[in-house]
Amino acid sequence: MDMKKIVNPWKGMAGYNCFGCAPDNPAGFHLEFFEDGDDIVTFWQPSAPYQGWEGIVHGGIQALLLDEVCGWVVTRKRQTAGVTMSMETRYLKPVSASNRRLTVRARIREQQRNILVIDAEILNDEGLRCTVATCRYYLFSHERAMQIMHFRPCRTEDEEGE
Repeated sequence: MDMKKIVNPWKGMAGYNCFGCAPDNPAGFHLEFFEDGDDIVTFWQPSAPYQGWEGIVHGGIQALLLDEVCGWVVTRKRQTAGVTMSMETRYLKPVSASNRRLTVRARIREQQRNILVIDAEILNDEGLRCTVATCRYYLFSHERAMQIMHFRPCRTEDEEGE
């Protein structure tokens, strides 16, 4: 299955300044997301300013990437907004800051009422799993998501053209 680019429903909204995905945040990562079957995927190129130990991407930066892709699973796959309740992260291999491109992907494991359990992983440029996480998100009702998070339907570029 080919990846479909997700259109950011908050792009251009006043006050939208997410560090992970807002395209206009000057200090942010400007992440873009893609739907690949059941997975949501993003790519990021690390560099020296994001190091913890010498030559290794800081664990907090890795956690940010994992949490962000999980948030987009909620946005796209459940068509609502939510908040992170918990995140369990396991660092399996060091992530070199000299990687050309990291792949960060996530998918739904299960849903229990309004709690969504999501599995995520970071793959280095050789395709090796370096970091994994399980996030639990509290899902807002659609009405609440629109009210407090300004949620709008999340579509792919293909769907926007329809």
